[in-house]
Amino acid sequence: MIRLRSGTVGVRFTILYAVGFLLSGIGLLVLTFLLSGGSLSSVAPVGHPPARGSLAAAQQRIQELEDQLVAVQAQQAGRLLAGSLVALLVMAAISLLLGRALAKRVLRPLRLITSATRRISADSLDRRLAVTGPADEVKYLADTIDELLERLEASFAAQRRFVANASHELRTPLSTMRASLDVAVAKPDPAASTVALADRMRTQLDRVDHLLDGFLVLTRAQHGALADVAPVDLGDLVGTALRERSADTQRKGLNVTVDLRTSSATRGSPALLARLVGNVIDNAVTHNEDGGWIKVTGSAGEEETVLVVETGGRVLDQRKVDRLARPFERLGGERTGSSGLGLSIVAAVAAAHGGRLALLARPEGGLRVSITLPTAKTPVPA
Repeated sequence: MIRLRSGTVGVRFTILYAVGFLLSGIGLLVLTFLLSGGSLSSVAPVGHPPARGSLAAAQQRIQELEDQLVAVQAQQAGRLLAGSLVALLVMAAISLLLGRALAKRVLRPLRLITSATRRISADSLDRRLAVTGPADEVKYLADTIDELLERLEASFAAQRRFVANASHELRTPLSTMRASLDVAVAKPDPAASTVALADRMRTQLDRVDHLLDGFLVLTRAQHGALADVAPVDLGDLVGTALRERSADTQRKGLNVTVDLRTSSATRGSPALLARLVGNVIDNAVTHNEDGGWIKVTGSAGEEETVLVVETGGRVLDQRKVDRLARPFERLGGERTGSSGLGLSIVAAVAAAHGGRLALLARPEGGLRVSITLPTAKTPVPA
């Protein structure tokens, strides 16, 4: 015997379906009675009554009545069977429709929980389902998901605090090491080995400092708190980024083509958006071949503004390209002075502004980086 606890979804399913099929059974009986009733007494006499006192005629009459009764019963059984089949088909269809309606009603809270859970992402872990109703399996499931989201939010917040605090704390010993190197080199007649070692140490310290700065920007972008929001012209950011990398562009002999509309503007944090554009341009210059090319295009619509940076080069694997938006991911394990955070910062900044990053390995070779951001509703001040 199956025991059902009170106040559970199982009890509700059992009661609803039991009532539904009970009503279906009652309807089946009523419909069968209506289709088969009213014809049992319609027996008509056959011929004329036999003469009184004629035994043979009486026996013949009795036999005729028995034959007629058997025929009527067979006819009535056929009608009853046909009526039962029709009623069964009708009630089967009604039961299916009724069961579907009841199942939708009972499972509606689960669908709401599913849709609400899908809308929650890593940037909106502070949202909760907060399902109200009786203490049944549905509410237990919703409360469990809320507790899981709370633990995930605490874990993500602790991770971000750790990265931010560690990055800030590591800057102090780095500054001390840099100052010690400057003091050692500033002494009268320093040894050549000391100067060479100081130069190598400065290079490594610059890489660590750049890595810590990337951690801070990535943490700020993933946190989703944009305090300095203003209209930003992507064309200005692209021009600034290209001017900053002009020396490397000329050294590698890159052919740069820029085709941006003046209306390619979005709204967000100028510092983060500058870092986004700077990282994309830096990635295009650093991971380009000598004598290669860079093409920067942009288009602005009513709702979205798209910035595209394309580079040439060897044919890349799309599966590896898809992983470039993750931290510390590089193509083929290359170590060209890159921290491996460039495109992950771009993806995080784009997501923080309600946009997205798309990476595509060009069939002809090279990479196509597409950034989609919301279009600014207000013009960018000159």
